[in-house]
Amino acid sequence: MARRCELTGKGVMTGNNVSHALNRTRRRFLPNLLNVTLISDALDRSVKLRISAHALRSVEHRGGLDAFLLKASDDELSVNAQGLKKEIRAVLAA
Repeated sequence: MARRCELTGKGVMTGNNVSHALNRTRRRFLPNLLNVTLISDALDRSVKLRISAHALRSVEHRGGLDAFLLKASDDELSVNAQGLKKEIRAVLAA
């Protein structure tokens, strides 16, 4: 399973550990990923996603999963999230 947020695309970053003597060794900064179940109002069902804690706060701030997905661009969404976005658009259009 990739260490990447399904909604924001946030992934692993790299950097340095710097000791007191300024010795530098490479390290990885992992995103804070959570397995969550979000409820879609338009689809009237729950959806399991693996998202970062930052994305969870953004979903709550924008007013729910449906509003977040409709506002998000497709290039940062996972394939699963893009499918959800299409389903939500189809339900709202009908």
